[in-house]
Amino acid sequence: MKTSLRAVLVGVVAVAVQALMVTAFAWPAAHIAPRHVSIVVAGPASAGASVAQRLDAEHPGAFEVKRRPDEAAARRALADREAYGAIVVTQSGPRVLVASAASPTVAQLLTQMSQQLSGVRVPAPQDVVPADPDDPRGAAFGALVLPLVISSIACGVLLTLLVGSAEWRGIGVVVFAAGAGLLTATILAVGLSVVPGSYVAVAGVVGLTSLAVASTLAGLAALLGRAGIVLGVAIMMLLANPLSGVTSAPELLPRPWGTIGQNMPAGAGGTLLRSAAFFDGARAGGPLTVLLVWSAAGLLLIGAGALRNRRVRSGNAPERHTPAPVPAGS
Repeated sequence: MKTSLRAVLVGVVAVAVQALMVTAFAWPAAHIAPRHVSIVVAGPASAGASVAQRLDAEHPGAFEVKRRPDEAAARRALADREAYGAIVVTQSGPRVLVASAASPTVAQLLTQMSQQLSGVRVPAPQDVVPADPDDPRGAAFGALVLPLVISSIACGVLLTLLVGSAEWRGIGVVVFAAGAGLLTATILAVGLSVVPGSYVAVAGVVGLTSLAVASTLAGLAALLGRAGIVLGVAIMMLLANPLSGVTSAPELLPRPWGTIGQNMPAGAGGTLLRSAAFFDGARAGGPLTVLLVWSAAGLLLIGAGALRNRRVRSGNAPERHTPAPVPAGS
C-alpha cells in the first residue's frame, strides 16, 4: 500500500474513532433523566398514597415508589441502599431524606422535586448517608472510574505486546491488580481523603475492578491477537465506561443502557465501591458477582490462548530423526 493512501486511511479511521468516542461519552450525559428511581414515601397511609399518586401523575415512569410506615423505616431503607431518597409526609408538609453518597445528582433532583410537589418552601433535606465531606458533590468519586479503566487497559495491552508467554501474562495481570488495589486505596484514603470505609474493602474493590478489565484485555488478545485488543478497548472504553452511571446513577441513563452498564466492570466496580465505602457493603452481592465473572472469564481466556499457542507450537515443531548407528570399525 502506498504511503499516501495509508496516511489518508489512518486519518479517516481516526476521524471515525473520534466520532464514535464523542457519541459514546456525550450521548448518555445528554439524556440523563430519572427512570424508575427507587424512592420511599413514608407517613400515614392516606397521605402517602396521595403523594405516590401525584408523583406518578406528574412524573410518569420516573420513580419506583416504595411505601414505609414512618421516618425510621425510611432511614433504614436509605442506609440499606433500597432507595436513593425518601419523602416523609408530616402535618406541616413533606420532608425530604436523601443519601448523597449513593448519588449527589439524585439527591439534588429529589430536593427540587419536593419543592414542586408541595408548592411551598420545604426544609433543607436531611442527608442520611452523606458523601465524603472532602467531596460533597461526588466529583472526585465520579472521576475515579476512567483512570482505573485506562490503566487496566494499558496493563492488558502492554502485557500482550511485551510478554510472550500467556501464562506469565496471567501472573502479570494478578500482580497488577493486587498492586493497583493497595496503592490506589492508599491514595484515596490518605492522599485525597475522598473515599471513607475500610481500607481493605476499598483496596479489594479497586483490585478486583482492575483485574476484571486487564484480564479481559489480555485474554481477548491471547485468543484473537490484535483483533482482541481492539475488541477489548471498544468494550471497556466505548461501552462500559460511558454506561457505568458512576457520575450520576444507572437509573438516570436511558434504558436498558443503565442496566447493561451495571453488568460491566466499570459500572459494577463503581457501585461496589460505593457500597464498600459508604454503606457497609449493603447490596454488594450483585456487583461483586459481576466483577468475579468478568475476572474469571478473562483469566480463562488467557488460559485458552496459552493452550492454543502450545498446540500450535507442538504442531509446527519439526520431527526429530534419530541418527542411524555407525557400524563398528568404520
